[in-house]
This record gives sequence, C-alpha cells and structure tokens, in this order.
Amino acid sequence: MSNTFGRILRLTSFGESHGKALGGILDGFPSGIEIDFDFINKQLQRRRPGQSRITTSRRELDKVQFLSGIFEGKSTGTPIGFVIENTNQRSGDYSDLSEVFRPSHADYTYHAKYSVRDYRGGGRTSARTTVSQVVAGALAQHILQYENIEIYAYTSSVGDIELAENYQKLDLSKIDNNIVRCPNEETAGLMIEKIENVKKQGDTIGGVVTCVIKNVPLGLGEPVFDKLHARLGAAMLNINAVKGFEIGSGFDGTRLKGSEHNDIFDIQNGQIVTKTNRSGGVQGGISNGQDIYFRVAFKPVATLLMQQETVDRHGQKTTITPKGRHDPCVVPRAVPIVEAMAALVLADFYLLQYKPKFED
Repeated sequence: MSNTFGRILRLTSFGESHGKALGGILDGFPSGIEIDFDFINKQLQRRRPGQSRITTSRRELDKVQFLSGIFEGKSTGTPIGFVIENTNQRSGDYSDLSEVFRPSHADYTYHAKYSVRDYRGGGRTSARTTVSQVVAGALAQHILQYENIEIYAYTSSVGDIELAENYQKLDLSKIDNNIVRCPNEETAGLMIEKIENVKKQGDTIGGVVTCVIKNVPLGLGEPVFDKLHARLGAAMLNINAVKGFEIGSGFDGTRLKGSEHNDIFDIQNGQIVTKTNRSGGVQGGISNGQDIYFRVAFKPVATLLMQQETVDRHGQKTTITPKGRHDPCVVPRAVPIVEAMAALVLADFYLLQYKPKFED
C-alpha cells in the first residue's frame, strides 16, 4: 500500500528512474468528465527534465499514454491506467554506485530494508517517479474545476533569495513567465543567478515552494485523524527532497499572542468570512472557505558533482565523485508536483464530502 495514495480517489504508481516506463492507475475517478489532454501535457512539460539551463540536462519527452478509463475523450468511471516511457536513460553513469552509498540519498536505507537496490538514478526512490503524480494531479484538477477551485504554486525562495511579497500582492498569472517560476521578475533574476553560480561549482541549493488554493468550499476535512491540513502535509512530505511543511502563519505564528493571531469573523455580502487568514483556510482540520496557503521546503539535491566521503556496502570507507545529470535546484520543477499533490488531496476530500454527479 505504500505505492497507493488517497481513499476515494486512489493513485497507485509504479516504475523506476531507468526502467522501461513509469505509470499509474487512478481509481475512483468519476464518469462523464471530458478530459483536457492538452492541460495534462502542459503540466508534464512543466515538470519534465531538460526544460531549461537551470535543470538537469536529461531530456525526456514525457508523453503520457492512456491505456484505460477514457472513451471518446471522457472518463468512464473505471480505473484510468497510463504510462510514460523512459527514453533518455544513461544507466552507465551509475555503474560505480552499485557498491557505495551516496550521502543523504536513500541508497543506504533502501539497501538495509530490501537488500536489493536499483542503483541506476535511484530506481524507485528517484524524483522521476513524480511524473505519475503529475498526471494524476492534472486529472484531479478536472474534478476541482466544477467548483472553480484554483491551485497556484510558485517558487518563493532559493537559498537566501526570498520573495518578500504576500501572495495576495502577486500576479499569479506570471508564475511561468520565467524558468524559475517566481512571479516577480526581479527576484526571479536573482534566483536564477544563484542557481547558475551553484551549478558552476558542482554544488546544489534548496528552496521553498508556496502554494495557494482558491475557491475552496466549506467543510472539506475531518476533525480528528483526517484533518485537511494533515493530509496536505502528508502529501507534500511524500514528495522527494521535501523537509518541511507549514500552513497559514506556520512557525511565524508562534511569535504572536492569541489576541494577535486569531482570525476574527465578519459578514461580507451575507457570508461569514474572516478578517485575516492566519489559519491558512483550515480551522479544526476543516476548510473554512478562505484561501488555503502553505509552504513546502525542499532540501538541496543530494547529488553533488564533487568528491565526497562515504562508505560502501561492505562497511569500508571510500570516496565518491558522482556522474550523471542532476538538477542544481529541484524547486522550479517541483512547482507542478506540489500543485498535483494538492489537487489529489482536495479532489479526494471533495468526492468524500459531496459525492457529486458530473454531467455536461
């Protein structure tokens, strides 16, 4: 079950970085929904490797092939099966990794758990597996469109370069106007320069993706073990390289007194709203109708193109100088992955809460 995510809307993914293909089965998807294949492909292209000078040079077309669950352009209500072929593997780059454990990778823990390890590009532990999540998340957004739920993720920091503006002051339509996916051109330029400098050194850098979800209906989430923000947190922490998640005021809220932090209720246009939104759109584990916003912290990519100390599988100290093609910063390509996982969570709760029937 560790390869399955969701309850009503369930994604089971499969495949390895250097295998023949990756893919998934999305079960629980309602019938009668017209599928926008162009939108799915667009999301894949936002995630794919080799898309710019600040990403890995591995070039994959990342074209999805649907095998089931769609007939004459509409979902049938049966499991949607899909595959994405790997076409640009260079497995020889990893031949010297069969006996050694790369620092901060899953090599050691995977070997200790299973005793068998596909060392080519990380195998099943590779971030390439997120391609299945992006396809499923794009499908999930087809469900959310019926409630006009909109999901925007963007790069809000790279290393010590931080986007200072609150999301409400940003033009989120400009997220894809630059290769780092930051909706502020000046800050984006600094981020790109930072990544390029780190890349030249053979090093890597981390950063933060901020996600905003608009037009969320009231009542999504459960009060105890299925809190909406807990599910969102679990979804984000299941993305490769994620080391932190905070929603609403997050850790900054700990510096405030309760009288400063509380979101005061108000009436606007006959609707109950809050004057502020430090809760991040979730109270008591249930959506309150306000924007949901959260931040996801990504560590620096663990593969450095420089020599590091390590040990081999026989317990002997050694050194390693990795080869291969790797991102100097995963954050720009992580933006559509964050959107995808958020969409899967929201669509799952939406189907659980409302059990809607989709019609033309």
